[in-house]
Amino acid sequence: MGLEKVKHIVLVLSGKGGVGKSSVTTQLALSLSQAGHSVGILDVDLTGPSIPRMLSIEESKVTQVPGGWSPVPVHQKDASTGVGSLHAMSLGFLLQRRGDAVVWRGPKKTAMIRQFMRDVLWDETDYLLIDTPPGTSDEHISLAETLQSEALPTQVAGAVVVTTPQAVSTSDVRKELNFCFKTGIRVLGVIENMSGYVCPHCSECTDIFGSGGGRSMAEEFKVPFLGTVPMDAQFITLLEEGRRPQYPTGTQINGRDISSSVGAGQGGTDSDSGGDLVDKYMHCSLSLIFKDITTSLISHVSNHD
Repeated sequence: MGLEKVKHIVLVLSGKGGVGKSSVTTQLALSLSQAGHSVGILDVDLTGPSIPRMLSIEESKVTQVPGGWSPVPVHQKDASTGVGSLHAMSLGFLLQRRGDAVVWRGPKKTAMIRQFMRDVLWDETDYLLIDTPPGTSDEHISLAETLQSEALPTQVAGAVVVTTPQAVSTSDVRKELNFCFKTGIRVLGVIENMSGYVCPHCSECTDIFGSGGGRSMAEEFKVPFLGTVPMDAQFITLLEEGRRPQYPTGTQINGRDISSSVGAGQGGTDSDSGGDLVDKYMHCSLSLIFKDITTSLISHVSNHD
């Protein structure tokens, strides 16, 4: 069975599209890896697989091994730095061309998800993060049913639910929380994404979409609130161009001066493309936020054990 060496399975869910589930999944994985854990990402957003691009490994291909598929390595364990390994699996690795459309009906999606759950052979993995499509449809029902049949109850830690601050988003995400309650999936916490915008030219972080909607929703449903995450253009530049972020002195996010923590003026040149994504991410403002979120997440998972 492909999941037998996985300790904890965490779903990343949202009833709303465009809230940044894949971004949150990627940063949770990088943060967990920085903390020394071995991590896997399973991308089951079959019609919009974005994890290969987020991890800058779009050209990679899956390796067939006896009994199934071997996930694609993003980086290996580094004992000298304490960084854990990171591997990923996505339908994006199986497409002939990046722009190929996946035009599938529900039964074929269901079969693909079951194949991913059974035939991807994960090595020793502390956390397997499952990046899901928006909504509560075929993929989610198939995923819940397959986890019930293929994984041990102790392996399924629960779900992280992602929203943005606006009411139009939280109203849809409420449906996802209700889905979790109906299917017996424990909610590990809510993350409010896109809560503010970090200007790359000054020290301002502005709440362009408002803030507080995610926290209010978490309190309403009596589930943990893991934190707020602003939009940072330099994180996008890191993913798209491979440049290490740098911030003006005095940049504050969530009341914290992050420029001194990640290093103001370090990196960020056009030619600075060397090194692994996990190394460069340590220079990103969002790495500090996700370090706190990850600590809370690990605590909630441990309480489940």
